[in-house]
Parts: sequence; C-alpha cells; structure tokens
Amino acid sequence: MKVIGAGFGRTGTLSLKTALERLDLGPCHHMVEVLGRPDDADLWHDALDGRPDWPALLTGYQAAVDWPSVCFWRELCDLHRDAKVVLTVRDPDRWYDSVRNTFLTVAPDLLASAPPSVRRLTRRVLEREFDGLPEDRAAAIARFERHNAEVRAAIDPGRLLIFEPAQGWRPLCAFLGAPVPDEPFPHLNDTASFPRSVAEHLAGG
Repeated sequence: MKVIGAGFGRTGTLSLKTALERLDLGPCHHMVEVLGRPDDADLWHDALDGRPDWPALLTGYQAAVDWPSVCFWRELCDLHRDAKVVLTVRDPDRWYDSVRNTFLTVAPDLLASAPPSVRRLTRRVLEREFDGLPEDRAAAIARFERHNAEVRAAIDPGRLLIFEPAQGWRPLCAFLGAPVPDEPFPHLNDTASFPRSVAEHLAGG
C-alpha cells in the first residue's frame, strides 16, 4: 500500500479517493467499495472484532481512505511503513453538520435495501469512532479533534500531509511526487449529492 488516508469520513475522502486513482495510485479503498461488494462487510466485522484479515480485505489496493479502514489507521501505518499518510481535515462544525445531514439522517433510509451486514457495519463504525454517541454534537466534535491530534502526534511529519481537498492538486501532488493533472481537482459526494452517490454504489454503479 502506498497511501493511507487517516481522515474521518465527511472530510472529502471520496474526492481524495478519486484524486489518488487519477494519479495512478488506485484502486483506492473507501466505504463505497463495501457498498458495491457487500460480502466484504463480514470481513470488516471480523476486523472490528479484533480478527483482521488484511490480505483478504486490501490486497490489490494501493491506497485506502475513509471508514472502515480509518478505524485501523495505526495498524495500517505500522503494517505499511513506506506508505505516505494523508490526513483530510475540515472545519469541525461544518464537518459535524455534514455527518448529521448524511450518516445520521438520510443514510439509514438509503441503506434500507442493503444487506444487513452492511447496515450493521455503518452503525458499528459510527458507534466505535464516537464512543457510542454520534448524535451528541459536542462529543462527536471533540472526538474528531482528538483523532486528528492523535494522527499528527503519531506520524512522522515527513510522512504526513494534512490536507483539505479545497486546496486542490498542488499540495497533494507535491507530497506524492506526482505531476499535477491538467484538470480540476475532483470535488465529490457533498451533502446534496450523497443520496445519489450511495444509491449508485449500492446498484454497482
């Protein structure tokens, strides 16, 4: 694995996935991969239960971003010591508004047709990452900020890029030693397009 995304969901992780794949650093794992490959959900449940099978989960991927892999950022960084780490960040209040308006409101209805293991995985990830309190705004923001601080403290600065997708290609490409593409940086999966994105990936799109 060449790139590990350490940022929580709703910090531009789908945009980062798409950008990495455009830079020939794909395929890149993201929660949308689980929506399109629901059998993998059981393997992620095993990982959350302390029995990760990384070859089964991530062989063939050059990068991983977003949940559920972010639950294991420490383990993945230790396992792939040459991989670079990208911490996507966002204003904490705007981040929580995005979480509330996607995962906590529309996502349960959108996932109603998904296999039970996928629905349970999304809930387990949120409860694990937010100490069981994803609906508590103050607690969730405190957890988000603590997570970002933990990544900054744990990863050598030369291996870490703190990145906001609004910054575009240049900081990401400079960090990865890649040429800047002659096209706009992808900006995907905002709150308005979230339902369409989930539906497309559930349908295998």
